[in-house]
Amino acid sequence: MNNYKLLGRAGEGAHGFVFKGKDLRNESIVALKKITVNPNLGIPKSVMREICALRVLKYKNDLKPANLLISRKGILKIADFGLARIYDIDKSRLYSHQVATRWYRAPELLYGSRSYTLSVDIWSVGCIIAEMISRQPLFPGETDIEQLAIVLSTLGTPNERVWPGLTQLPDYNKIAFSPSVPKSWSIILPMADDATLQLISKMLIYDGNKRLSSKEALQQNFFREKPFPCKLSEMPRVEEAKIEDSSWDFREFEEFFGRINC
Repeated sequence: MNNYKLLGRAGEGAHGFVFKGKDLRNESIVALKKITVNPNLGIPKSVMREICALRVLKYKNDLKPANLLISRKGILKIADFGLARIYDIDKSRLYSHQVATRWYRAPELLYGSRSYTLSVDIWSVGCIIAEMISRQPLFPGETDIEQLAIVLSTLGTPNERVWPGLTQLPDYNKIAFSPSVPKSWSIILPMADDATLQLISKMLIYDGNKRLSSKEALQQNFFREKPFPCKLSEMPRVEEAKIEDSSWDFREFEEFFGRINC
């Protein structure tokens, strides 16, 4: 930590606090994460998972607006790997279903599936695009059951015809929901144009095997009609937020943080 200077608190997540700092070796601005470690329990599993994900990152599973950051140069950066999972596309393995923040969690995860694909990330992206349009979460459940209930009441009650394998999911028989019919996307997002609705509707479908892949999504009219994607050189530039510098020395810094893991 002698290489860094604390500039201020930047945010708070499920597993710790994030602080803004400066790397004294090259004057670059960095994020420093403080994680509480219980000496009797050791390093939390989520911390080790996040470190491993950063080291051998291939894919992640916690896409939400709060984790999508835009740099001052207009570059998108994906942050927070606390709920990430290392995904090997060449191997079949079981994963934890407790991934992704609830509002952006695919329905197969809500039903306890441990065998899923990258399509769970496409579901998250669809939720994010819808939220950008309406400026409010699309499926804001307070519990996993309420989350699933909101999804079903919006997209309609699924069955084996539209979602093959549904009844075989681990938690399918644990709770029953009242039958409902799907709402029209033009009613769900009345402010969106046809190209946007077409993209979202192909991302937010029950059967993960039929959701668009990221490559297929980029071929949709959403990216080919006005307003066209902005070139990086034309991205709006945001002035760096003014945060009062701290005059703490390292000893005070260490005392404030307690035990630090970055």
